[in-house]
Amino acid sequence: MRKYKRVIFVAGNGITRAPMAAEIFKTLCNEDMEVLSRGLIVAFPEPLNQKTEAVMISNGITVEHYESKQIQNDEITEDTIVFVMEESKRLKLLEELENATEENTFVLTSFVGEELEIMDPYGGSLQTYGICFEMLKATLMKVVKKLEQNSPDDET
Repeated sequence: MRKYKRVIFVAGNGITRAPMAAEIFKTLCNEDMEVLSRGLIVAFPEPLNQKTEAVMISNGITVEHYESKQIQNDEITEDTIVFVMEESKRLKLLEELENATEENTFVLTSFVGEELEIMDPYGGSLQTYGICFEMLKATLMKVVKKLEQNSPDDET
């Protein structure tokens, strides 16, 4: 696997799972990568979901001035890997964005061999958001390990 310089996490409206995943990934990854959070359907920029923000803060992650953004085709370059939360979203991306391919667009959990997708906590209790955070963190620890194992140690 080639070394990626950009990681994009994509979920529904981009205010819950995608920013949570992006921020957790930043805390786990030692690589110099651009990490983005995007929504698949963003009618207008929105701040973080309040419960998402509360769970992130309780886990030592603070995000300021966040606004959701819709993923754009030109953000997916040859050194980009895209993670979505559900197979239906992956199929939608593959259908709608020319630069999204089978080689660079993955369901987050499937990438590390897990069957269950990351549940959408939207509308649930704060505890549900906390469970989502823990699921994301556990999965992302495996993702980081896999990316580090499959990246060249030096670029020549």
